[in-house]
Amino acid sequence: MGRRRGLRRLAVLLLTLALVAGGIYSAVFFLQRSETLVSERCRADIGERTSELAPDQAVYASLITAVAVQRGLPPRAASIALATAMQESKLRNIDHGDQAGPDSRGLFQQRPSQGWGTQAQVMDPYYAANAFYDALVKVPNYESLEITDAAQRVQRSAYPTAYAQHEQMGRTFASGLTGQTPGAVQCTLRSTEAGGDIAALSAELGQAYGPLGTAVDGATLVVDAAGSQAWSVAQWAVANAKGFEVTRVEVAGQSWTRAARDGWQETAGPDGQVRITVAADGDGS
Repeated sequence: MGRRRGLRRLAVLLLTLALVAGGIYSAVFFLQRSETLVSERCRADIGERTSELAPDQAVYASLITAVAVQRGLPPRAASIALATAMQESKLRNIDHGDQAGPDSRGLFQQRPSQGWGTQAQVMDPYYAANAFYDALVKVPNYESLEITDAAQRVQRSAYPTAYAQHEQMGRTFASGLTGQTPGAVQCTLRSTEAGGDIAALSAELGQAYGPLGTAVDGATLVVDAAGSQAWSVAQWAVANAKGFEVTRVEVAGQSWTRAARDGWQETAGPDGQVRITVAADGDGS
C-alpha cells in the first residue's frame, strides 16, 4: 500500500514538472512567435491625422525630407516631394519605368531622355531629390499651389491629379521629419538582429544633413542640434532605425525606445543634443 502511494506521488510530481516545463516552453514559444508577428510600420501623427509607411519607405521619406532641410527649403517643399515620390515609385528606388516612360528610374521616375541626368544619377536618391527640388524652386509661388499642381509643374505626368491622393501622407511625414512637429514620427520594429555600425550611421547622417557636430559615446552617436533641426535629426534616426539597428533616440527631454514600442516618452536629457544609440553585438534589443 505504501509503495503504491509513493508511486502515485512520484507520478503526480512528474506530471507537475511536465506541466511546468510545458508552460515554460509555451510561454517562450509565444514570446518568440509574437516577436515574428510584429507588424513593422512607421507612422506620422499630426493631430487627428495619421499616415503609415513601411520601414523601407520611411527611410526614403526621411532622406527626401533631410535634403529639403539641408537646402533650407520650407516643409511645404518636402510635402510636395513626398507626395510626388509616393505616386511615382511608392517611395522606393525602383530601377525600371513603365509604358509611358520606359527609361524612367528612381524615386521620382526621372527620365534621362528628358534631361534629368544619366541613369546612374537618377538612381542615386540624393541626386534625384536634389534634381526634384532644383526644378520645384523654379515653379513660381510653388508654396501657395495645391500639392498636385506643384508636383505636376515639375513632373508633367500623364495623370496630373494622381498626386492629390498622397497629400495627407506628404504633409504628416514632412511635418514630423522636418522637425516642425516634435514626436510625430515613430516606428514599431522587431528586436535588433545585429550590432549597429555608428560610423555608417554618422556617414549617412552627414550626407543627409550636411556637416553636423558629432561625437561617439560608447554605442551612442551624439549630434549637436537644437530646435526643429534637432527634432528633424531625431525623427530621421527613428525612420532609419531598422537598417542601422538603432535602439534608442533622445532629444529635448523625450525618447523613443525600440523595445518599448510605445512612441515618444518623457526622459531626462540635455538640450542642444540628439543622442542616437545603436545595438551592441548580441544585444537583441
